[in-house]
Amino acid sequence: MKSWTKWLILGILSVVFGLFALGNAVAASMAVTIVTGLLFLILGGIQVFLGLSEAGTGRKIFSVAMGVLMLFLGVSFIANPLEGVISLALLVTIMLAASGILRLVLAWGMKSTPYFWPMLLSGALSVLLAGYIIANFAVASVSLLGILLGIELLFNGSGLIALAFFVRAHRK
Repeated sequence: MKSWTKWLILGILSVVFGLFALGNAVAASMAVTIVTGLLFLILGGIQVFLGLSEAGTGRKIFSVAMGVLMLFLGVSFIANPLEGVISLALLVTIMLAASGILRLVLAWGMKSTPYFWPMLLSGALSVLLAGYIIANFAVASVSLLGILLGIELLFNGSGLIALAFFVRAHRK
């Protein structure tokens, strides 16, 4: 199989899974939470294992404690996926608001450049979106992660499809 065909298939699959995620955003949000829990379990186990070989008592205790915390988070996300979805959605919303505020501050420093308005608009939209999510958090929280996953998969798939056609056209 040619390399461009592999990129094309991967892109199409990403778009299809993005549409599935958008079609059932709550299930996609739960899947994101469970995968996050599994990753926390794996990384927590590795952290504990590596922490036991640390030199120095303080470093060993800190490393093992961080690993145990990750294990606890992993078990919590897997055992209570709905609560995990809500806490991850709150975290995403806080990060969205913080990045928007940061871009607004950066825009203020760019007042005399042509980049002022795009940066200001970008920051303002992020802050407004975070405010909208907070205002409707009871409804938006359970589907937010699934919607973001679906949008990311659509954008990723579109980019991979474009890459496939680029590779095909410039194979020389």
